[in-house]
Amino acid sequence: MDLAVETRQKFGKAVKALGREGLIPAELYGHGIANLHLAVKRRDFEKVFKDAGESTVIKLKVGGEKPNSGEKELNVLVHDIQRNYLSDEISHIDFYQVRMDELIKAHIPLEFTGESPAVKGQGGILNKTLSEIEVEALPGDLPRQFEVNLGNLLELNQSIYVKDLEIPAKVKVLVEPETVLVTVTPPLEEEVIEAPVDVTAVKVETEEKVAERAKGKEKEEPEKPKS
Repeated sequence: MDLAVETRQKFGKAVKALGREGLIPAELYGHGIANLHLAVKRRDFEKVFKDAGESTVIKLKVGGEKPNSGEKELNVLVHDIQRNYLSDEISHIDFYQVRMDELIKAHIPLEFTGESPAVKGQGGILNKTLSEIEVEALPGDLPRQFEVNLGNLLELNQSIYVKDLEIPAKVKVLVEPETVLVTVTPPLEEEVIEAPVDVTAVKVETEEKVAERAKGKEKEEPEKPKS
């Protein structure tokens, strides 16, 4: 997967001008290499990133700002992207240069697919506990994503674990096999709310009983003899 980029000499406030030209500022770094300040066409990057994500190797074709400056190809991963918090447009990219013969660690996203019969038929609640898992592999062996089929959740209180994923032979998972990815829990029970007590009625009833007891007491008391 190829992506053309150019080195840049614009920094600070001058970087804003790149956006008006349809470019995104970027940085390239890696172990034992000098950083490169780059610019990439927004349209080109968004197209490649949609397919590659952050775990597929991209071949950067780096050209210079000056004519005849030559071009070099570098194997990279998209390490990080920043977005404008208002427009959600990508405002900056970090590329990480990798060696194809050197193991690296990466976080692979989970893709939840299908529908759980326990949710659809029994009203269960789906609880996803992870959105990605860490692995170790050669750059060229990193998977794009791991698929989690929710259709396998047939009963309430059933879970899907890391050990249930289909892991390529050349990929080492760095998460415990018994780690839960998603669970279906029973539906919440409706809380029964008792009718509120009418305090006024209780008070009136109490006063009436007091009055009745007072009258009854007067009738029971014998008359005192006259002297």
